[in-house]
Amino acid sequence: MSTHYALVADGFSARVEMISAEQWAVPTPHEDWTVRELVAHVISTQRRVLATLGGPAPEVDESGDLREQWRGASGAMSEALNDPERATRSVRGLLGRQPFESLVGELICADTLVHTWELSRAIGHDETLDPAAMAASTERLTPIDDVVRRPGGFVTKIPAPDGADQQTAFLLFCGRAL
Repeated sequence: MSTHYALVADGFSARVEMISAEQWAVPTPHEDWTVRELVAHVISTQRRVLATLGGPAPEVDESGDLREQWRGASGAMSEALNDPERATRSVRGLLGRQPFESLVGELICADTLVHTWELSRAIGHDETLDPAAMAASTERLTPIDDVVRRPGGFVTKIPAPDGADQQTAFLLFCGRAL
């Protein structure tokens, strides 16, 4: 699981590092979020999932250094996934009690991957997502399709046209109109 998370986190990190000062206020394809709000959401989600291991989920300082807050959140997530005791600890997740690493694979990886695409589109950078990360996320999400559509999760999926490439099919599955 740590390899899957690393692929996803590295992709998001690369985009976060590309954000110029003017781009923090740019709208994203996600509802009414700006780039700043989208990055803050990703940090907050990481922190909330980390808190399932015990301890508080620190609030995101939206007016603060979001690059540094992202580095801290993703670093803490990597540490937890690389610690066998924490990675396998049973936590409350999408399907009731499950190993922490399973929750990260089902929720954090797919969520961050979709937001990587949204961030890329908003700041005008390469929107290509890592094929291995998409394949792993699709494999984890498909069996729990009904669970991820609950309020607060992914919106209704959009049928993929015949012959859709992997990224198009993944984003449409996650309810993102292209």
